[in-house]
Amino acid sequence: MKSLYSNFGAALLSIQALRAPDAPALTYRGGQQLSYADLDRRVNKVGNALLEAGVQPGDRVATLLDSTLSVAENYLAQTKIGSVLCALNPYWSHDTLTQIVSRIDASVFVYDAKFDDVVGEARAVLPRIERWIRVGEPQDDGEAIDLVPLIARAPEDEPPLGAGGDDLLALFFTSGTTGLPKAVRYTHASGLAIAQALWRDVPAWRGASLGTGPIIWGVGFIAVAAPALAAGMRLVLEDSFAPAQALQTIANEGITHISVTPSFFTELLSIPGQEEADLSTLRVAMLGGEPLLPSLQRKITERLPGLALYGYFGQTEAPYSVIGRRDEGDLPQGVVGWSRSDGAVRVVDQNGNPIRNRVGAIQLRGPHVMSGYDGRPDATAEVLRDGWFMGGDVGSVDDDDRLTVLGRRSDAIERAGALIMPAQVEEAAARLEGVGEAGAVGIDTGNGETRILLVVSPIPGSEPDAVVLHSALRSALPPAAVPDRVVVTDELPHANDGSGGRGKLLRRVLAERFGDLVTAEHKNEQV
Repeated sequence: MKSLYSNFGAALLSIQALRAPDAPALTYRGGQQLSYADLDRRVNKVGNALLEAGVQPGDRVATLLDSTLSVAENYLAQTKIGSVLCALNPYWSHDTLTQIVSRIDASVFVYDAKFDDVVGEARAVLPRIERWIRVGEPQDDGEAIDLVPLIARAPEDEPPLGAGGDDLLALFFTSGTTGLPKAVRYTHASGLAIAQALWRDVPAWRGASLGTGPIIWGVGFIAVAAPALAAGMRLVLEDSFAPAQALQTIANEGITHISVTPSFFTELLSIPGQEEADLSTLRVAMLGGEPLLPSLQRKITERLPGLALYGYFGQTEAPYSVIGRRDEGDLPQGVVGWSRSDGAVRVVDQNGNPIRNRVGAIQLRGPHVMSGYDGRPDATAEVLRDGWFMGGDVGSVDDDDRLTVLGRRSDAIERAGALIMPAQVEEAAARLEGVGEAGAVGIDTGNGETRILLVVSPIPGSEPDAVVLHSALRSALPPAAVPDRVVVTDELPHANDGSGGRGKLLRRVLAERFGDLVTAEHKNEQV
């Protein structure tokens, strides 16, 4: 028998339902309000229904859902009964989805009625799926088990807790920008370390509320939704938390905490009329996933002077590894912060020796780190060595144990004997008049020479001139970092994170779209 304290879903939800049953736990799309006792009962019913449908502890359950409320209920239910949650990305192509489901050896597929067509195509190539379980409007297709009537008659009692501790909790997936996404393994223990320990480094209090959009795939569920429940906060869910929707939701729901990328604020502060929106309840913003440029930080602080800004560094494999408060002025430019309270960070040279005040590879350690890539012992061995996770980022640690992150080693631009990180060029560009966003990337001209391409998008109502920008950057940057070509375009490409807003900047797409301008220019010079 697993204990309430070692099982992920029970430790987050069941304990809170015992502690404060009537406290608000969740608000969905401004209409549905659930207390901790209400949410716990609903999750228990889903868990018992899944057991009746034949799902067993240890079963790998490929899960493709749409509604964030359905995600919260089903994901928590699966963690309680001890099946392995495999959180699929609805934006994957058919080939990517079917390859991943086959690779992770799932035996159960839970899906929302919205994905009937997707599942209809997938069935023919997924013969190892033993149970297809459908959530949504009734539809007798002869193959799927309809979960809705099972939930309706299921008991509200706590289902038997089928896993805990070092048992496998879930598979979450990397972005897959360089090949098929990898399945990242989390145990109940590591999932709880992420959800519960965050508040040792970031302030939380009863009555606070955390707003978020899609929590369907990636590590968002255990890194954003679960911490809110662990702290006894109210989780405010929207199916879209794009900046335009967020303006309304923050005001209507009195949201105090958000966890977003800096690009979220880049877009939010560009919305016409945002100055009139009431964002006064916001107290804490956790910003990560990409650099927080000083120019953007200043804009946020000017608009929201009472907002505590916490920068963090982490990855799907190790969320919230380094945290630091940005708005108090005690962290130098570029410094993220310190390792989380129960973890460690170090920077090593090419021989693996720890170094300070020099650029090297960043390594992370702690109970929150993944246990490995599922079915990929070779890939796991590359990034997990002697208990340290090496994710491919470069940076430095100073004498006060503070980490500066320069970016992905794969994004670094090497030329003229210097190592140039895109954020250095992007920050200089973002300070120029009329520039809303900037993206820099190195372009290989084919003869061993690398040139820098800078692509910028304007703030609304502005028309920056590429030649003028280029001239200004010659004065703002070291010679080796000055871009060779500046392009002005309507908007920069971002990953689709499902929020409706900007995801991470896709520098590789910048290279694909505009790289020919640089190589053609180089060829003309050679003629």
